[in-house]
Amino acid sequence: MISLAGRDILHAWGKFIFTGVGLGLLIGVTLTMAGVYRGMVDDGKVLLDNSGADLWVVQKDTLGPYAESSSIPDDLWRSIRTMPGVAEAVNVTYLTMQVVKGSKDVRAMVVGITAGEAGTPGWPPQLVAGRQITRSHYEAVADIATGFQLGDVLKIRRNHYTVVGLTRRMVSSSGDPMVFIPLKDAQEAQFLKDNDAILMQRRRTEANPAFNRPGVPGLLDAVIASQTSNSSVNAVLVRIQPEFSQKEVAEPIRRWKRLTVYDRAQMESILVGKLIATSAKQIGMFLVILALVSAAIVAFIIYTLTMDKIREIAVLKLIGTRNRTIAWMILQQALVLGVIGFVVGKISATFAAPLFPKYVLLTPADSVLGFFAVLAICVLSSIVAIRMALKVDPAEAIGG
Repeated sequence: MISLAGRDILHAWGKFIFTGVGLGLLIGVTLTMAGVYRGMVDDGKVLLDNSGADLWVVQKDTLGPYAESSSIPDDLWRSIRTMPGVAEAVNVTYLTMQVVKGSKDVRAMVVGITAGEAGTPGWPPQLVAGRQITRSHYEAVADIATGFQLGDVLKIRRNHYTVVGLTRRMVSSSGDPMVFIPLKDAQEAQFLKDNDAILMQRRRTEANPAFNRPGVPGLLDAVIASQTSNSSVNAVLVRIQPEFSQKEVAEPIRRWKRLTVYDRAQMESILVGKLIATSAKQIGMFLVILALVSAAIVAFIIYTLTMDKIREIAVLKLIGTRNRTIAWMILQQALVLGVIGFVVGKISATFAAPLFPKYVLLTPADSVLGFFAVLAICVLSSIVAIRMALKVDPAEAIGG
């Protein structure tokens, strides 16, 4: 019966091939959707890995700096640096915005990093071209996903920056490529108001009687200076000493500095469990829909093929062929259709993944799981056709 199933497939090979290709495209979309989810999770983990931090110190009662906005004074790092177990403590800012180059702009996460050297928390760990930032102003290191090249001049808010280095796979949790600039420039881009806003704030302050006290000289100037200053950062990245645990270092900072401190596991939970939770549910719904559509297609084509050979099945029953053998023949056809569809789907997903704007991560485990899922769908989809074939009356072989 193996040869009979093969001959039947060859007899209707055109229908089998075209159905397999159509099914394969659906399977390719399913594998790609799973890869999009895996890519989102990997983006979050890469973001944490590339930060080089063991602890993230942020504004109290916030999920910053990636999931929520966080603002803390930029001089806190000094006192944190003196805490037991702290090896390094550096300021960092994160701002997602449109970075302009000429007539085009790119969605990117602008990262403000402190002066230092390669290996400092917050710095890009390695470059694929150029050099790291060495000046305190107007230099930038960009991820190659931005499309920028060495020597390009970027505009961030009011200032222009020259790209001196290129890096790879430096992305935010949402997949936006990163652009690194000096911390002071990033503070100005994120916290400093534009000239018109500063002028209006100055006029409001000057009109406020509380700040125009004749007996307190310089009060008005001090208030205006505080309102227009940019002395905040989003987080302090902390690297701990090897002999200390993360909990031993984090607890004193929480207690004495009145700040929120996250370790690696907690920050990963925030990125995966909160930032991409809704997207994960949406992708899961699409996967269920695609699985149902695939099952319907396989069931329809196997049912059609079975209907086309009702007389042949009746003849087989007439000559004494067991029901088990007939069921196995139909099941074989469904499995062959599933294998063709999976091969086409895997190939299409592999070639389509690099074309997506977001990172698509196709893992071997997902491919293996997808293969067995396709086979299971084919087995379930063939049940209707098998039941119909087993109900065929052998007399139909004579009556026709």
